[in-house]
Amino acid sequence: MALKNPADGRTRSWVQIFIVFGLCCFFYILGAWQRSGFGKGDSIALEITKQGADCNIIPSLNFETHHAGDARNADESEKPKSFKPCPPRYVDYTPCQDQKRAMTFPRNNMIYRERHCPREEDKLHCLVPAPEGYVTPFPWPKSRDYVPYANAPYKALTVEKAIQNWIQYEGNVFRFPGGGTQFPQGADKYIDQLADVIPITNGTVRTALDTGCGVASWGAYLWSRNVLTMSFAPRDSHEAQVQFALERGVPAVIGVLGTIKMPYPSRAFDMAHCSRCLIPWGANDGMYLKEVDRVLRPGGYWILSGPPINWRINYKAWQRPKEQLEEEQQKIEDVAKLLCWEKKHEKGEIAIWQKRVNDDSCRGRQDDSQVNFCKAGEANDVWYKKMDECITPYPDVSSADEVAGGELKPFPERLYDVPPRIASGSVPGVSVETYQEDNNIWKKHVSAYKKINRLIDSGRYRNILDMNAGLGGFAAAIDSPKLWVMNVMPTIAAKDTLGVIYERGLIGIYHDWCEAFSTYPRTYDLIHAHGLFSLYKDKCNVEDILLEMDRILRPEGAVIVRDEVDVLIKVKKITAGMRWDTKMVDHEDGPLVPEKVLVAVKQYWTVGGNTQ
Repeated sequence: MALKNPADGRTRSWVQIFIVFGLCCFFYILGAWQRSGFGKGDSIALEITKQGADCNIIPSLNFETHHAGDARNADESEKPKSFKPCPPRYVDYTPCQDQKRAMTFPRNNMIYRERHCPREEDKLHCLVPAPEGYVTPFPWPKSRDYVPYANAPYKALTVEKAIQNWIQYEGNVFRFPGGGTQFPQGADKYIDQLADVIPITNGTVRTALDTGCGVASWGAYLWSRNVLTMSFAPRDSHEAQVQFALERGVPAVIGVLGTIKMPYPSRAFDMAHCSRCLIPWGANDGMYLKEVDRVLRPGGYWILSGPPINWRINYKAWQRPKEQLEEEQQKIEDVAKLLCWEKKHEKGEIAIWQKRVNDDSCRGRQDDSQVNFCKAGEANDVWYKKMDECITPYPDVSSADEVAGGELKPFPERLYDVPPRIASGSVPGVSVETYQEDNNIWKKHVSAYKKINRLIDSGRYRNILDMNAGLGGFAAAIDSPKLWVMNVMPTIAAKDTLGVIYERGLIGIYHDWCEAFSTYPRTYDLIHAHGLFSLYKDKCNVEDILLEMDRILRPEGAVIVRDEVDVLIKVKKITAGMRWDTKMVDHEDGPLVPEKVLVAVKQYWTVGGNTQ
């Protein structure tokens, strides 16, 4: 006997209609596995364990055969491929920023620190292990100040940056006092200085970019002021700086300002920052400042602290020639003038510029022979595209005081306000109505996720990745002071909506999942993928995507994959050989909906195959 689904006309057997309600028990058992810093049991998980779980299970139902009819073309006798652990030397492997491969590329303009991914025949097809003794990071906000030594056992920065208060080694943990090269007295006091000029506390400034971030203390301390910071730094001689940032629970990626555009949309950030980031801002006709201008929102701020600012007072302390510093600062001033930025502040070693809200006050530069404007439609075409020496034009305005591209409400109002890119019709096929409907759908989906996995709201998952973010509905629905979401816009997506995500006060990045992500192993506590495997069908190897997910997922981290049932069956078969525990459940609207949800937990294991 069969039923026909009125939504899609597909015929379904009765076997396919049964629902398994035991997934909450799956996470109930998981609770006993949770580990935290110092090797102690995770108090959150223990509390869940004590409370027990409300599990409605149909004992006679074998979930493994629930969708057997949909996989009738598969060879059931074929055992899943078992993936072996990579050798211990790959414990911190970053495929597209591999140190050995990097040294084969030119060093000029930091080309060797850019993304250089392995050829197909050089890809690893193994599971990257965690270091021996690895433990789940401390919950936020404790993680801001403490990282277990076993998770990133590198002491070089404790010596190199000792007097700058970056990081200290204490017993079996690293402690982060909140200092930096430009703020040895702490990031909070430094941010207070900036807040005298920039409206950091009222929600006007929500998204920030930290170039050359070190261990990301600036972004870590902005969190308490409700500012969400995208931090980046290269994988270079400052070993593990971005890895430390991620272990602290601060948003960060491996990246560099070299010859390729930053993987962010135009008009994305309310504020950009460089604190002794060693970027030659005046070089190459101001190309790097022009790239910052591209991603800086009209009315946004750029902060530069350290050399060459106020060189007349500081040159002796910096032990650098006056003439060299004067030339550097003059080049920066000239480019800022060309960009029509207004200098708002210069005191001590800090200078702050503000980008104009529109082009109306910069009409004179239209006739300036030095000004070369980029093509209007290329502002978001960035993936592996060479950085331009041109200036990104403002969107048109109808009055002198109108904010180009649209004015944003303060956060948190902007999270669900209609983004200007949608209100203006700039995103083809996305209307105000479809945007609001998408929000409602994701609220419903996330509500269902929280019933499946009760740890989502507990603080257990701090670093979250959405591999196919759409309009940012998942990140908005799950938004909490306890977590952050890295929203990824696949470069092959039909619609580029990353600019919309930033206008909501969220952060994200462009990426092609046929390649490795620009991060260290064990970055994320939870990974979400909606329609990702359908999107990449016939584009690249599903196995490669899953192995990359495993690389960047922490031991005992969770995965939620939402896709068509036929796709999920193939995914589930591959994960059977990856040391993941998986369960498939029906859509929250019932078994007749062809979209299903696959939930997984990565088993705990370390170098040498130790499991617990």
